[in-house]
Amino acid sequence: MKKLFYLFFFLYFSITLKAQDLSMDNLSALPYMSIEHTPEDYSGNAVLMRMIDGLGYRYYWGTEGLRSEDLAYEPGNDGASCEALIKHIYGLSEVIHNTVAQVPVERGGDTPEFTFVEYRTKTLQNLKSASEILRTNKKLNLEDCQIKFKRGEKVSAAPFWNLLNGPLADAIYHTGQIVSYRRTTGNPVNPLVNVFSGKNRSPKK
Repeated sequence: MKKLFYLFFFLYFSITLKAQDLSMDNLSALPYMSIEHTPEDYSGNAVLMRMIDGLGYRYYWGTEGLRSEDLAYEPGNDGASCEALIKHIYGLSEVIHNTVAQVPVERGGDTPEFTFVEYRTKTLQNLKSASEILRTNKKLNLEDCQIKFKRGEKVSAAPFWNLLNGPLADAIYHTGQIVSYRRTTGNPVNPLVNVFSGKNRSPKK
């Protein structure tokens, strides 16, 4: 009987550790725990890069540690749930990335479904990739970065300016909603987050 108890305890402990590991989403492997690169100049590319990095940092900590009850929360009055906002921001991150990469965004067909961890990871990776393109490709001209949507053989385009007031501003807006939602559900953002500096404050001893 005692052996059975110890076996049960060992299995429970192992599962608990695994769940904790998953809940942390492998934080160190994801970009934007902090903003690492400061642009060397004040060009349009550098300014856009910093805006994307700012979004990445806010999104990282706005979505870190979300629980199932946080994801399920919706404010009522036809407001989108937190989970729906996560999916929407992922789509916006695709538009941001593809515009900078000068690749059309595919529309139509089956929309893939991911887990929350997958949506979060892919969103952060999209933003980081867009930022790296702007940082390393010195010949990139924002005038050439049109927003292009492809549906079958048809391609529609909008000028780069629409990226700023459209997908980029929208993603920042909805990240703020997630921060508000999780405060309502009793799971506020880490108080050490410092969106001004882009690096978390050190905990007080």
